[in-house]
Amino acid sequence: MAEHAANSPDGSGLADDGPDRGGPVSEDVEIAGHIIDSLLLPKVLDCITHRGGAFRILELTVGQQRKDASFARIEVSAGTQSELDQILAVISDHGAVPVSSEDCRLVPADMPGAFPEGFYSTTNRATEVRLDGEWIPVEMQEMDCGIAVAANRRSACCVPMIDVQRDVAIVVGHAGVRVTSEPRLDRRSGFEFMDSAVSSEKPKRVAARRVAEWMVENKRSGGKTLIVGGPAIIHTDSVQHLCSLIRDGYVHKLFAGNALATHDIENSLYGTSLGVSLEKGEVVAAGHEHHLRSINTIRRCGGIAAAVEQGVLKSGIMHECVTSGVPFLLAGSIRDDGPLPEVITDCLDAQSQMRREVQDVSFCLMLATMLHSVAVGNLLPANVRVVCVDINPSTVIKLSDRGSSQTIPIVTDIEPFLRALVEEVRRLEQTP
Repeated sequence: MAEHAANSPDGSGLADDGPDRGGPVSEDVEIAGHIIDSLLLPKVLDCITHRGGAFRILELTVGQQRKDASFARIEVSAGTQSELDQILAVISDHGAVPVSSEDCRLVPADMPGAFPEGFYSTTNRATEVRLDGEWIPVEMQEMDCGIAVAANRRSACCVPMIDVQRDVAIVVGHAGVRVTSEPRLDRRSGFEFMDSAVSSEKPKRVAARRVAEWMVENKRSGGKTLIVGGPAIIHTDSVQHLCSLIRDGYVHKLFAGNALATHDIENSLYGTSLGVSLEKGEVVAAGHEHHLRSINTIRRCGGIAAAVEQGVLKSGIMHECVTSGVPFLLAGSIRDDGPLPEVITDCLDAQSQMRREVQDVSFCLMLATMLHSVAVGNLLPANVRVVCVDINPSTVIKLSDRGSSQTIPIVTDIEPFLRALVEEVRRLEQTP
């Protein structure tokens, strides 16, 4: 067997630039889980050949039922040791681990706010690390983090770079790390398009029906649904639909920015959004001032909840969140007017709070917000089902490009989708 790359001097998982042993060289790896229906096995084989290596499948066991895992043992070979080490480092991110398992390599952080060189960079898929011969699940799974191991070597968790503390043990290299693939979403007749390329030419009513089924199932099973929303919900006159979902207990958390809350409050106080009457579709006199006057009103009340309690804010999404006890997190940006008192203006603080809030989320519905959708997608593990609805295909494409491969894209306008979603939820409520 080839010596594993984790023995490289810098712990990077890649061999150093010294002379290679005579080739070719090879090593056996194993990959298990939903490697067939998730297309991970062909992806691993493609990674091997794309980087100049070769493979031989030594053993392949295919699960007979959708819930059954599959298993493959593969001999990976390359012309030199450094080429093999590079291949092994890449395919380990897809769950292929050497048969000759070794413990993960730990290096103490030498400074706060930075990882040691060669640190293992996480994906959003379920990950385990090998400590003292035992595989330990990594907690708080999140992409683009490192892995910190507790001093007693009995637990490990994902840690963002900014939260690294000096002397904390960080996993370096790819040895002793394995990733588990998630099963692909189940297909039902008439809904296969969910796995197809992003397109606006899809039956939206079928999509709304399926999302309604997931939301009802999630609520009945005690799961938590997160809504990530943008101001287009207000601009398209979809407030009543989202309010209905909140009021009926289908929304457990709301992430948004200053804009959604501001225009929702503007709509409640003035009947406009961005100064446009949502009833007549016309720009009203001095309407451009409404959003700023709305923010000022809320600030004078002492905040959104205070405005509700004082009877100033009597309707809308934010009013419904307060009266229904649904927590909301508003993350600010450099463009925000005001902002509203509840808006978190420190982006790292907002990210940290969002990271804590998503830990118990089991379903996420993203509605017409590119930046917030990508940001939240980065925080969610792959086992959280995500649906992204946006009239702009670029939003869902960016999510997939950033690694949130579990995202189901629905390219459509928000108002007809939410209207159909509420109708389907109400229909399902009548079904035991």
